Amino acid sequence: MAEGPKKERLARRKARKRALDVLFEADLRDLPPGQVLVTYLERIAKPHPEHLAYAITLIEGVAKHLDRIDELIASYAEGWTIDRMPAVDRNLARIAVYELLFEPEVDDPVAITEAVELAKEMSTDDSPRFLNGLLDRIAAFATR
Repeated sequence: MAEGPKKERLARRKARKRALDVLFEADLRDLPPGQVLVTYLERIAKPHPEHLAYAITLIEGVAKHLDRIDELIASYAEGWTIDRMPAVDRNLARIAVYELLFEPEVDDPVAITEAVELAKEMSTDDSPRFLNGLLDRIAAFATR
């Protein structure tokens, strides 16, 4: 099932951006994502926006499955170690791989496209192509 109406797609994109914020901060500060999430939730305005629930799902899911997600990224990132990737790309890949593996209601092309679109906004000129190739390879593996 593809993501539904435009409003839902935009809410999911906002959720992915919020998840990226938290995962990026956790990555840079070398802290557990759950710990960063707690302080993040205290900082943002209340009432919390509806899309925050999906952001929390993404953050907690990435944190729970981080070893498996990073193992797949490292295996399929041709010529790149996970540590050499820009932090934005590494965390966008983590969110997308989590969705590919553990969120059955998100179609694979949607998870990949969303990561690529966020990379266009927030990362290097090479990042969209890199993430697209990486995530395509992981999606092909995951659907075998």
